[in-house]
Amino acid sequence: MTTHAAPTLETPPAPAAPIVQDVRTIPRKLDAGARTNIVGLTREQLRDALIAAGTPERQARMRVGQIWQWVYHWGLRDFAQMTNLAKDYRAFLADRFEIALPEVVTRQVSDDGTRKYLLRIAGGHEVETVYIPEEGRGTLCVSSQVGCTLTCTFCHTGTQKLVRNLTAGEIVGQLMVVRDDLGEWPEPGAPKDETRLVSNLVLMGMGEPLYNFDNVRDAMKVVMDNEGLSLSRRRITLSTSGVVPEIARTAEEIGCQLAVSFHATTNEVRDRLVPINKRWNIDELLGALREYPRLSNSERITFEYVMLDGVNDTDEDARRLIRLIRGIPAKINLIPFNEWPGAPYKRSSWERIEAFADIIYKAGYASPIRTPRGEDIMAACGQLKSATERGRKSAAQVAAEAGI
Repeated sequence: MTTHAAPTLETPPAPAAPIVQDVRTIPRKLDAGARTNIVGLTREQLRDALIAAGTPERQARMRVGQIWQWVYHWGLRDFAQMTNLAKDYRAFLADRFEIALPEVVTRQVSDDGTRKYLLRIAGGHEVETVYIPEEGRGTLCVSSQVGCTLTCTFCHTGTQKLVRNLTAGEIVGQLMVVRDDLGEWPEPGAPKDETRLVSNLVLMGMGEPLYNFDNVRDAMKVVMDNEGLSLSRRRITLSTSGVVPEIARTAEEIGCQLAVSFHATTNEVRDRLVPINKRWNIDELLGALREYPRLSNSERITFEYVMLDGVNDTDEDARRLIRLIRGIPAKINLIPFNEWPGAPYKRSSWERIEAFADIIYKAGYASPIRTPRGEDIMAACGQLKSATERGRKSAAQVAAEAGI
């Protein structure tokens, strides 16, 4: 997939606006007098926002700590209830800030307990988030973009064009909405409950996280902060289709676990399944992974491999995969293809998947076969797709809508 620079705008673009293909995604400008949403601001950003609003600089750090605990530890949404702040300061905050989350449009529960949420965000756009309960853990799959640019041919999300990047607040907000639904916030005065219903977070929902790097990084800073939501970096996995230039930054600036949507063992097949391969091919991708700063036997890279009947599931594919990743501490997640209406592929037979897994296992790699979850509500891997169907917009159109 070739990436084209966006057309030059007549008015100056917003600083550091990420460019994705022919789309320039520009943050929305707040209406004059609109309150600033606290959700998704890093500690540094919140401090700066409080000072800019009139909080004395010498008090700002303390205020950040107080607000942070109310919002991210207790799950509070009303400044008036922040009882360790003076009443006049609570009124000051309420006048200038808000604690806003995405709106739940629909919530579906699968027969296996998987929950899928359709969430509405600013501008009326919609994204999907999935919670997967398992024995001893609960995994939340969050989205990073509305739609996607990558057009991976086995993925339902890839049939929906990119609309825009999510803000850090919209990414963090997905976790907070699900904690609301699960009733996971602690209750003041109640015995401490160490059970974590959302124990793991995966950036594997709608969109390519590394095409929205800054917002994903800031959101994960909030999620990993140990005085709030407190998910450790080892319990967060970011999945990329192979945006090679951003892979090293992921280790350095986010520090979470890394997964790669690999899915093929030749460039010819991967070009078709994962078109970003035309920009950064298998050799370039594997070269970046071999140099991944956090690579070790205790922090392996996960290779995700969807099993497609007659496409990438032969014994020779399995042996070629082993040769390709030799020297990379890794595990291979085999994903039975989750079919969706109009899908151009079929799932490999269970016998074929097990034979493929056996070859990988005997070569010394973990090769778990992912159990499909939530298929009855279209919540399984590769099936997410919101109702937002907006055409791709030019840089000039997006800039005009953003008020630039």
